[in-house]
Amino acid sequence: MNERIETALVIGATSDIGRAIAHTLAEDSRTLQLAARDAARLQREMQDHRVRTEVAVTAYRCDVLDEDGGVSLLDALDPLPDVAVCVVGLLGDQTESRRDGTAAEQVMRTNYVGPALLMGALAERFEQRGSGVLVGVSSVAGERGRTSNYVYGSAKAGFTAFLSGLRGRMATSGVHVVTVKPGFVYTRMTDGMDLPGRLTATPEEVATAVVAAIRRRRDVIYVRRLWRPIMFVLRAVPERLFKRMSRL
Repeated sequence: MNERIETALVIGATSDIGRAIAHTLAEDSRTLQLAARDAARLQREMQDHRVRTEVAVTAYRCDVLDEDGGVSLLDALDPLPDVAVCVVGLLGDQTESRRDGTAAEQVMRTNYVGPALLMGALAERFEQRGSGVLVGVSSVAGERGRTSNYVYGSAKAGFTAFLSGLRGRMATSGVHVVTVKPGFVYTRMTDGMDLPGRLTATPEEVATAVVAAIRRRRDVIYVRRLWRPIMFVLRAVPERLFKRMSRL
């Protein structure tokens, strides 16, 4: 996919990573569609893009916690995008999620149920057209469940598995599905956390990796690359040992 992208959609466009992806896509697209649940912030983002870039920008409210997972967004899109990136996520608090089922459900629905419903519906429309690229931002946290974040990690694991299955189903349809697995990222969501510098990316790094993956039709990417061998080793650890390690 070397030609200029006609229309790109970013879902979760007001997050730090979403904003960076939108800015990077704006350099390579003719039309930018921004979607998020905070209407006021979304309008500010749209105005900022209109000032900074020459691309046409439109904004749409979308909340994956709605009963339909935000799928009603698709009826408002005009035109249907060529590329759609879903960067919706919620880290939550593991202790709160453990004690409060409602809090746990919100983390699960935000990271898995809503994004999966939305990406699945987009895939159906892309398949009918016979073209398009779908990008789902998951997480290395979905590789194995750790004591410190297994509610969040389980939701990301579900989203990763969904994207893998969707990629297989779309393989002969002209539609490509990319799974992005960032490790730690410097964002508002991780503010105050003591993050390891070698393993922590900036939102701009994630954005650059996402656009490169779209261009190269990659299947699964890690941001940063050091995460790939780390996750390879982590997956190979026997469960009897891993359950001790995960408490660290």
